[in-house]
Amino acid sequence: MSGEPVELSLVLPAYNEVSRLPPSLEKIRLHLDAAGRSYEVLVVDDGSRDGTREMVEQAQGSWPQLQLIVFDHNQGKGAAVRAGMLTATGQLRLFSDADLSTPIEEMAKLEQAISAGAGVAIGSRAVAGSQIELHQPLYRELMGKTYNQALRLLVLPGLRDTQCGFKMFTALAAVSCFTPLQTPGFGFDAEVLLRARLQALPIAEIPVVWRNSAGTRVSSLRDGGQMLADLVRLRRRVGSNHRSGNSP
Repeated sequence: MSGEPVELSLVLPAYNEVSRLPPSLEKIRLHLDAAGRSYEVLVVDDGSRDGTREMVEQAQGSWPQLQLIVFDHNQGKGAAVRAGMLTATGQLRLFSDADLSTPIEEMAKLEQAISAGAGVAIGSRAVAGSQIELHQPLYRELMGKTYNQALRLLVLPGLRDTQCGFKMFTALAAVSCFTPLQTPGFGFDAEVLLRARLQALPIAEIPVVWRNSAGTRVSSLRDGGQMLADLVRLRRRVGSNHRSGNSP
């Protein structure tokens, strides 16, 4: 890469994704090359031990737009996305799950929302027009709905689905929301969106196509409990800083 800003940056956090990442990278490259725009793809290897790093390094040999950021040990999805979004140079910065549960073609919907004035556009499985082609197991859906209800009640009223891993930011919004990020794990979306809201950045919630992918890295018990704990801490910080007049 030349170091000059590009039009679009796509960030892919990856932890032990040697089997699911290659087909996603192929789809992404075909789509972005066909669009004829300047872009970069940043894979953030979050301490993988399965050959993810080596696979991406091999792909870099024939794909100059592909970049790799490597963590020596697992730090969490939030930390990985933060590193990618702050290393990116794109005027638009999108992060996506490595399995492309939301197809890369849905990116155009988020970009339209940004063009219409949003600072942040988030893919949603819970607003009118969304299309879930392959559902998660029932217990996982219930876990997600419960978390989002708690999130709306405690921190972010009005947003129906904060956990869909497909979100686009302007460069300014990405820097201002991710630089101070304190949540390294799966609960990072809530903090990022709260920071956007406190800065009065318009957030557009956009219906997207979504397909559950086998092999998720999220543990219902371990990560679900951690996300709720992160949410409680975030709520406490919000209340404390609101009284003191500071940001969370």
